[in-house]
Amino acid sequence: MTDTLRPVETAVLDGSSDAPQKLKRSIGVVGGTLLTLSCVTPASTLFVVVPDLFGSLGTATALTIAIGSLLCIAVAFCYSELGTLIPSAGGEYAMVSTMAGRLAGWLVFVLSLLVVMIVPPVIAMGTADYLAPIVHLDPAMTGAGVMLLATLAGLLDLRANAWITGVFLVLEVIAAGVVAMLGFTHGHRGLGSLTSMQVAGGNGHTDTVTAMLVISGLAIALFVTQGFSTAVYLSEELEHPRRNVARTVLATLAISTVIILVPVVAITMGASDIKELTGGDISTMVTAWSNSAVGTFVSLCVALAIINAGIVMVIQNSRVLFASARDKAWPEPVNNVFSKLGRFGSPWVATLAVGVPGALLCFVNLDTLYGVTGVSVTGMYLLVAVAALLARRGHHKHTPAWRMPLWPVMPVLLIVVLADILTQQETTYLLWTGGITAVATLYWVFYLRPRGETRWLVSIPEDAQP
Repeated sequence: MTDTLRPVETAVLDGSSDAPQKLKRSIGVVGGTLLTLSCVTPASTLFVVVPDLFGSLGTATALTIAIGSLLCIAVAFCYSELGTLIPSAGGEYAMVSTMAGRLAGWLVFVLSLLVVMIVPPVIAMGTADYLAPIVHLDPAMTGAGVMLLATLAGLLDLRANAWITGVFLVLEVIAAGVVAMLGFTHGHRGLGSLTSMQVAGGNGHTDTVTAMLVISGLAIALFVTQGFSTAVYLSEELEHPRRNVARTVLATLAISTVIILVPVVAITMGASDIKELTGGDISTMVTAWSNSAVGTFVSLCVALAIINAGIVMVIQNSRVLFASARDKAWPEPVNNVFSKLGRFGSPWVATLAVGVPGALLCFVNLDTLYGVTGVSVTGMYLLVAVAALLARRGHHKHTPAWRMPLWPVMPVLLIVVLADILTQQETTYLLWTGGITAVATLYWVFYLRPRGETRWLVSIPEDAQP
């Protein structure tokens, strides 16, 4: 497990004299932030995730999200430091492999692969619900169409995708802004309601939200803005990555928190009563505050936000698969196929390998897989925090990189919180994820580790090395 990485310049690349394929550096902080914000999808988070929090936390929802966002700062610090030390399209697995050993990095890759294959189609299937004001569509067929559209967009040059997703992101922000404006202008209660800790109970009674309910709600609130980690997947295409990765990660977290939290505060103040707030039907509230036309506009903006998220997730996920092939994770014929770059400089085979199966998964019942994804994300973040705790050993201590404040307190705090979240997951999901991880470990033991000189050679691009 403590098998460490060799320096890049001494790694044997399967006897090939050809240099590994490199992605093109074509975007700066603004473009990277647009792409990363699009992966957070603040509008779809506001309309899909937040209503569940309103249902259990009522007026304490804004407070819970604010606490979760503060905890996400620790996550962002870990990603910023590791992402500038190891600016690779491999993201988490490249960072963890370098700091915590090749087996740990391989397991992180497997966990991330579970996430990247399941989450995009799950989100895509929600598109039909928000197109309902103008047309009724089958969720599975609509989700498959969104995945194929996102796949086609993912084949384009990343600079073009930054502008495409930027336009969609503007519509998202407008929708969130409309909700915030209407909520504040139709306020039924003051700022004191944000700490009143009330939720609608049975038989028309109002219940008190306890501290334990807020703590349990953090399991969801922690991941409301988690898409900021996308920046590390784009680190091989960001200009000046040792400076811009950290800027992109932290800027995305700050902006997405504001875009999500301000409308939540407005909704809390603008709901006519606790029962309406606990119901969490934001679209109905928007229509009641304005008219059906405005409600339809907001719903269409959310649908576009989901499409936007699909594009960004396909881009992100294809980079992970591309990097794994370049780092020799598979038998050589598979590595050669997945590492191919298209005319726009994008990994086109890896993009198709992510997008097409995603379209097919839209026709599968993903309830259990979605639970597995929750465990996988938590486990992945836990290993990233461990890697951040080890990031200042040996020569890494002197490598030029962005350094988090309050180290090692930040990663230790994150490890404790995420370990607690894991203990709260259903046993079935833990067993499924544990079984997949066990199979991956066997692949490591019998294929990757015996070929340590020619397989799983995690590296960073030469132009990003100190």
